[in-house]
Amino acid sequence: MKQKLFHSSSSKLLVTITCLLSSKSRLLFASASDAAVISSPSSPRELSTQSSPTPPFITGRVFTNGIIQEVSSDDKMILAAGLGEMALADVFGCCSKSSSSSSSSDACSSSDDAKNMKRIIIGQMPQFTSQQSLVTLQSAIAAWDGGSGTWPQMTLHHRIKAVQTFIHHLQSKRTEIVTALMYEIGKNKVDAESEFDRTIQFIKQVIEYIQSNTHSEFGSDWDASNGSTRLFMKRAAIGIILCLGPYNYPLNETYATLIPALLMGNIILLKIPTTGGLSHLLTMEAFHKSFPPGTINFISGKGRVTMPPLMKSGRVDALAFIGASSAADRLIKDHPEPHRLKVFLQLEAKNMGVYMSNLFDDNEGTGEQVDWVSIMKETIAGTLSYNGQRCTALKLLFVPKDKSEGFASMLAERVENLHVGLPWEKKENPNDGTITYPQITPLPNRDRVEYMQALIQDAVSKGARVMNKNGGMIIGNQDESTLMVPAILYPVTPNCRLYTEEQFGPIIPIAHYDSLAEVITYAKDGKYGQQVSIFTSTSDHSHHSEESKIVADLIDRFSTVFGKININSQCGRSPDTAPFSGRRSSAMGVMSVSHALSEFSIPTLVSYKDDAGMTRNVIEGVEVHSNFLTTL
Repeated sequence: MKQKLFHSSSSKLLVTITCLLSSKSRLLFASASDAAVISSPSSPRELSTQSSPTPPFITGRVFTNGIIQEVSSDDKMILAAGLGEMALADVFGCCSKSSSSSSSSDACSSSDDAKNMKRIIIGQMPQFTSQQSLVTLQSAIAAWDGGSGTWPQMTLHHRIKAVQTFIHHLQSKRTEIVTALMYEIGKNKVDAESEFDRTIQFIKQVIEYIQSNTHSEFGSDWDASNGSTRLFMKRAAIGIILCLGPYNYPLNETYATLIPALLMGNIILLKIPTTGGLSHLLTMEAFHKSFPPGTINFISGKGRVTMPPLMKSGRVDALAFIGASSAADRLIKDHPEPHRLKVFLQLEAKNMGVYMSNLFDDNEGTGEQVDWVSIMKETIAGTLSYNGQRCTALKLLFVPKDKSEGFASMLAERVENLHVGLPWEKKENPNDGTITYPQITPLPNRDRVEYMQALIQDAVSKGARVMNKNGGMIIGNQDESTLMVPAILYPVTPNCRLYTEEQFGPIIPIAHYDSLAEVITYAKDGKYGQQVSIFTSTSDHSHHSEESKIVADLIDRFSTVFGKININSQCGRSPDTAPFSGRRSSAMGVMSVSHALSEFSIPTLVSYKDDAGMTRNVIEGVEVHSNFLTTL
C-alpha cells in the first residue's frame, strides 16, 4: 500500500485527451469532427491547430481531523488513519487516442479516429462506509466540543484571517480545478473559469459585508435604547453543519453555504457530490493550511450509504442541502429530533418564460420595433446555459397560441446555430479574432441522456414535434455518448411529462396559451416557486396603457408564488448580494452574501441593567478578555 501524508501536488500528466467521458461508466463522447456538423456554416471557424488539454490525474485522498492522506493511482484501497481500509472508485473523465494512431494534431479528426479511442481514468474517489462516516463525525464533534472548540471560540477577526488565507491557497489551484470541471462535468473552459472566479469573489464579498457591518449583527456597541437595559448583540455559531452541494456548480453552490457557515464559527461535514467531486479533492490542501484540525471534514462515496447514519446520530445541528427535494426529505426524516434541525435547502424549479402577446403585434406605426435579438439571446441563455443544467434555467415557455409555432421556428433557427462540442474546443471569429467555446457540451453521465430521451419520446407520443434540425440527436456512439443536440419541443401540452417535470437538461418545451388565465393557473397550482421571466414589448407601456396593467397584474399575482420575477431577462441567481429565495418545493431559506450568514448563525445577546451598581465595572473588565465581546 503506497500511502502518504499529503505534502505536494498529486497531478500526473497522462495522454492527450480528445473526448469527454462521464464520471459514472462506459461513456464515449463524440469527436470534434462529429460536433462540427451541428454548427452553422456561418459560425466562427474552428482553430486548425487545436488539441485537447492534458488533464491532471487526481489521486484518491481523504481529509479528516486536519490530516490529508493520499494513495497512488495503482492502489484500489487506502488505509486511512483512524478510518481503516477504504475502497477507491475510479472516476472516468475522458477518452484518448494513441499518438501513433494519427499524425494530425486535431482531436478526433475523423470518424475513424473514434475507433482508436479508449476511456481513461482521471481520478479516484474514496468510498466511505457508514461506519467511516460516523468516525468522521466524531472528528467534527471533537472540533465543536459543545461550542468550546478552537474554531467556534476564535474571534471573528481571526476567523476572517483564516478564510483569507484559504483564498490565497485556493487561487493557486485555479488551473487544476478548472481542468477538473471541464473533464468531469463537461463545463466549457470559459464557464469553468467563471465558476472558480465567481466563487473567489463571493468569499471576498461575504468578508467585506461583515467588515462593513461591525456595528450591527457582527459585534455592536452596547445598545442603550431599551431603558436601563444595555444589550450587546452578535451572531454566534449553530454547531455542526452537514453541507451537500450539487454536481452542476460543485464549487460555487457549495461554497455559497459553506463559507458563511465557517465564518460564523460552525464546524463542517462536507459531503462531496458523487459526480463533480474531483474539484473538491483539489481544495483539501488549502483547507489544511488554513483551518484548525477538524474544522472541516470531507466525506465521499454513496450518499445513501454515508448520510443516513450521520443524520440518525442526532449530532448534526444544521443541514445545508442543494439538490433534489426527494433526497432532502429523506435526510430530514432520518434526524431523531427534526424540530431542532436548522434546515437550508435550494431545490428544484420549473421556471416559466411568459411571452406577452404585444411582442407579436405590428408596431410599425409607433416607430418602435420589438428587440427580438435581445429576447432570443435571453431565451437561449435562460434555457441552455450549461446545457440547461441550472436550477434557475427557463424550463417551460408559454407563448400566445396564434404566434407559438412561429416563435418555436424562430427559436429553432437560432438553436441550430449553437456550437455543440467538447468543453475545450475553440472557435475563432475570422472578423475580430475572438475565441469562443462550445455552448452545448456533454452531459455528465448516461443516466441524464436516457432521461432526456424519455422526456422527448413521451412528448412526441403525445403530439409534440421536435422543431430544430437534429434536435435530441446523440453525437457519437449512440449507446455511450452523452453529447446531445438540444431539442425544442412544440406543442407541449398538460399531459406531457415535460409540462410539470424539471428536465434539467438541453430540452426547450414550448406550450401555447389562449388566455393568461392559463398561465396564472399553472403558476398557482404548480409544485415549485423559484422564479419566472416575463417578456413584453417596450413600445406600449405608458402609465395608463392596458398592457402595463396586464403586466402589473401578473407581477402582483406572481409575487406570492415566486421568489424572483424577471422582466425581459432570463432567470438567475446573480447578483450574489441580492437574496436568492423560493417557495414551495424550490427552497427553504435565503441565499446571498448577507442572508447566508444569518442562515447559519444565531443572534446572541449579552445584557445588563445600567442601574445595577457595579455591573458596568464588571462588564468593562470582561470585555478585555472575551472573544465573543470583541468587535472587529
